[in-house]
Amino acid sequence: MAGCYHLAAIPIRMGCEIVRVYRDHGISGAKSRDGRPEFDRLLRDAVQRKFDMVMAWSVDRLGRSLQDLVSFLSELHALHIDLFLHQQGLDTTTPGGKAMFQMMGVFAEFERAMIAERVRAGLRRAKDEGKQLGRPRIAADVERRISAALKARKDTSDSVRKIAARFGIDPSTVQRIARPFVGAAA
Repeated sequence: MAGCYHLAAIPIRMGCEIVRVYRDHGISGAKSRDGRPEFDRLLRDAVQRKFDMVMAWSVDRLGRSLQDLVSFLSELHALHIDLFLHQQGLDTTTPGGKAMFQMMGVFAEFERAMIAERVRAGLRRAKDEGKQLGRPRIAADVERRISAALKARKDTSDSVRKIAARFGIDPSTVQRIARPFVGAAA
């Protein structure tokens, strides 16, 4: 029986029975176990021995940090649970498979660092070109009306969310107006 994490194609010829599919939709593999509820459930189920193999489409579906990947593999092997990665054709029941898994983890972490560097370079370039980053500022008269609503909320018991909804803006904008000097030195 196998626990599957982001498995797109199961090798039927292995004769595996899928006991559960774990998917964290829209959550980056760069996040730790705490930020990925299904990944956390996979590890909790592993401790309870609900399966004897984890099958995944690719190593980058499991994580982008070498430290997290190695920790994950160590946990699985301590529990005598194997790992199969379809895209890489990797089977960690072999010493060569274990070494290859660690090397792929290094490249996944490198890829993540390169993406982050490209994003930072793009933001620097946009700033150098004079582009305004972040949300557009709201009109001064609207900001004054929000300030008045914030001061009057002692009498009305309006929350930040209610004030934001009344003006059709994001609550974080109301928070910024409520506390204008927080983060201003950054």
